[in-house]
Amino acid sequence: MAQRYVRIQTPEGRIYYGLLQVSGDVQVLDAPPWLKGQPTDRQIEPEGYKVLAPCVPSKIVAVGKNYAQHAAEMGGPVPPEPLLFLKPPTTVIAPGEDIAYPPQSERVDYEGELALVIGDRCADISPEAANSKIWGYTIANDVTARDLQQRDGQWTRAKGFDTFCPLGPWIVRELSPGARLQTFVNDNPEPVQSALISEMVFSPEVLVSYISQVMTLLPGDVVLTGTPSGIGPVQVGDRVRVEIEGIGYLENPVGRR
Repeated sequence: MAQRYVRIQTPEGRIYYGLLQVSGDVQVLDAPPWLKGQPTDRQIEPEGYKVLAPCVPSKIVAVGKNYAQHAAEMGGPVPPEPLLFLKPPTTVIAPGEDIAYPPQSERVDYEGELALVIGDRCADISPEAANSKIWGYTIANDVTARDLQQRDGQWTRAKGFDTFCPLGPWIVRELSPGARLQTFVNDNPEPVQSALISEMVFSPEVLVSYISQVMTLLPGDVVLTGTPSGIGPVQVGDRVRVEIEGIGYLENPVGRR
């Protein structure tokens, strides 16, 4: 099993980065792992912490229509270049926390995605150099108020509500290009989304390179790599689970705002 890097909070409110052990214990690191955090002698047992989102990004850079079939279901071609938008850091929530259904919207959609965690400052780098800047991989749900996206003609409001970026549950350092991403709603055993990571139009290193020529990426920043086809609405009371082979799963219920 790949090493899993977590961010946790104790009942006293202290927050730590750490290594999740098979036993469920967390070995505490003395700093975020992408800032060369090293293991300490402290171990925290499972009942002594709750899992948080695995990083605190200064920004979340997301990519639209990065799977050809999703572009088609949205009624358009694959963009000739990566289509970028931003989600504010206040959208981030931990596994298990409620996605808050905003009263302004009448249709809120799930979008399961692979998320990249940046480990080093990136500015004007090549795709070849980008490989060494991607510190690890986690799971995201790019929750979207679809009706507001269509009404506004731009995506800031639709993508930017608080709780609209569940992230986690942990970060792994390596991921097979053949890993499968799947999204499930409630207890339905059939996935509503299913695709291989390799089906992306623009690969992770191309995305990081492209973004770095627009804005500087900082350690701990997150890049959302796009969602496959099969997007659909959720209602209050639903549960959304996004799974990626080699990482695990991210599950969040939908609640009222």
